[in-house]
Amino acid sequence: MLSTDKAGCRFCLGNELLADEPLGGNRSFYMLGSIGPEMPHAVMIILRRHAESPFDIRSEEWAGLGEMLTMAKAHLEHCDPDGFTLGWNVGAVAGQHVFHVHLHVVARFADESNAGMGIRAIVRG
Repeated sequence: MLSTDKAGCRFCLGNELLADEPLGGNRSFYMLGSIGPEMPHAVMIILRRHAESPFDIRSEEWAGLGEMLTMAKAHLEHCDPDGFTLGWNVGAVAGQHVFHVHLHVVARFADESNAGMGIRAIVRG
């Protein structure tokens, strides 16, 4: 199988640059837990193949995203969230810092200081 990793990309698994181990995955995506103290109840769903934008996801890869969202929700259920925010940052101007497709899944709570505010209030990266 031909590698689709991009040299130096921290989300390309073949580069072995992750600070933690994936929590699970399927053929097209894998999931990482948040390691940032500012968002302890969050995960990222990351495309296994290197691509910079969700606009580059192939139709056969999209088919696996539903399974990953179910996995992410199940992983975050232990903290009894009141809701979730899902978000993609696409391009530097939109706040993307790692140029490898990743979807943020963030558990939200009624008593948090930015409750009722959308994605711009919480996602960076």
